Amino acid sequence: MFEPGEKVVCVDDRFHPEIACLYTALPQKGVTYTVRECEPGRAKWVSAQKGWDSVDMKVLLVELVNPVDPSTLLGCPSELGFAARRFAPLEEIGELEEAENEMLIPAGADR
Repeated sequence: MFEPGEKVVCVDDRFHPEIACLYTALPQKGVTYTVRECEPGRAKWVSAQKGWDSVDMKVLLVELVNPVDPSTLLGCPSELGFAARRFAPLEEIGELEEAENEMLIPAGADR
């Protein structure tokens, strides 16, 4: 997925309120971050009663540090991270913007 030191851009900063309250720092859409670590983590929050129902890749960021995930307090404590799908590699974002700019027609140009 991502490598430590890799630059990524947040593409999804929407969090369910029940999840957001667990964090002290959340990523913001459009902001560039540095990957600290990428490892397996929990993916989909179902409800307070059911908890999580699947596994996905979790990203920890240099710029954002969060508390220990309350569901991992017993056994193997692990910092709260973010689903990798919330981020895109920085170079992919640059390539996409470049391609979009090439398709634009300058104002006042003949069509």
